[in-house]
Amino acid sequence: MILQDTIASVISKQNKALPANTNTINRNLSSEINTDTNHAIIITGIRRCGKSTLLKQLAAKYHLFHFLNFEDTRLIGLDSSDFGKLQNVFELSPMKSNVYLFDEIQVIDKWEIYVRQLLDNRSKVFITGSNASLLSRELGTRLTGRHLSYALYPFSFNEFINFSSKLADIESFAEYFNIGGFPEYISHPDEQLLQNLVNDVLLRDIVVRYNIRNSSALQQITLYLLSNVGKVFSYTGLCKTFEQTSINTLISFIKYLEDCYMIFTLPKFDYSLKKQSVNPKKIYCVDQGLIRANSLSFSPDDGRILENVVYIHLRRCKLVIYYFRQLGDCDFVAGKRNQITIAIQVCYQINDDNKTREVKGLIEAAKFFKLTEGLILTYNQTDSFDIDGVKVKVQPVWEWMLSYQAS
Repeated sequence: MILQDTIASVISKQNKALPANTNTINRNLSSEINTDTNHAIIITGIRRCGKSTLLKQLAAKYHLFHFLNFEDTRLIGLDSSDFGKLQNVFELSPMKSNVYLFDEIQVIDKWEIYVRQLLDNRSKVFITGSNASLLSRELGTRLTGRHLSYALYPFSFNEFINFSSKLADIESFAEYFNIGGFPEYISHPDEQLLQNLVNDVLLRDIVVRYNIRNSSALQQITLYLLSNVGKVFSYTGLCKTFEQTSINTLISFIKYLEDCYMIFTLPKFDYSLKKQSVNPKKIYCVDQGLIRANSLSFSPDDGRILENVVYIHLRRCKLVIYYFRQLGDCDFVAGKRNQITIAIQVCYQINDDNKTREVKGLIEAAKFFKLTEGLILTYNQTDSFDIDGVKVKVQPVWEWMLSYQAS
């Protein structure tokens, strides 16, 4: 329960703090979003990846809109019974608009009832959220069929060069490869920003929301995972590493990290869904800059970080992704609608020592899925050759990312 005057004061102060100019770079995702709809537009993603800015860009065409960030500490005590007061404040505002922008609305229980009422009154509603589970739970109730959801990630390489006004070449990719795609960090590359981001996600999105008692264990496991991207893990193996933590707790922790878009797990391909669920998984992170700033390793493995860059780009392209393992290993097989259309091996630098190993797994995966081509992505090498009827293309990651876009 909160006073209506308090709500009005917070809205007024938040609106005064809004940047007057939203003329930043257009995100690639914006071209996919149809704002001319009577559905709520949901933008999800990790904190600080640019969701709020994208939201304001999408709403800019309407010139006037109501805005509220529900995570404002001045709104502590606000609950679902206060939505009537909130709507009164909006309706009494001199700014007449039926367009609403809500940041992190999922922190309020039963928020979907209020949004449904706005939609029923033909309002336009744009929402951001940094917790997939809390959003999806409510979206599946009163908003079924009334929302369109989109996932936003930190800058792609293409967005990075546009934001930085750089040329697309190996020099700019080297910078992107090192610092990643969080807009604020690109402008002010202080590692403490990304360290604080991890702490914010752990504390605000996990510890507080799920009443985690052993927050130090959560932090240790998170840093361990960030230090081991690209590696295969099992919950049994993790349990041996963290002896004081049960398997059920580990499963919950990793689910929470995935819901917050920080960590992702990649299953091994298998036609059996049951086997997919029990096979060891590989771990990846939402951004390579986040890895470098928080890794426990003194010198992170650039080969695995390059693999992480490729994985996140495949996610941006909305593909179903697996790793493939039989006699050899293939880093990624991916496609849409249950059809694998691409096999990718990632290798920082291919040479005589590793060529046989890298090619073996790729060829095996290509033949398994009846593909005529396979792709080896490197830091900055170009080549091509044919092996056993499979054409193998070697290409720099940065060139591939510019040409292989979401469709």
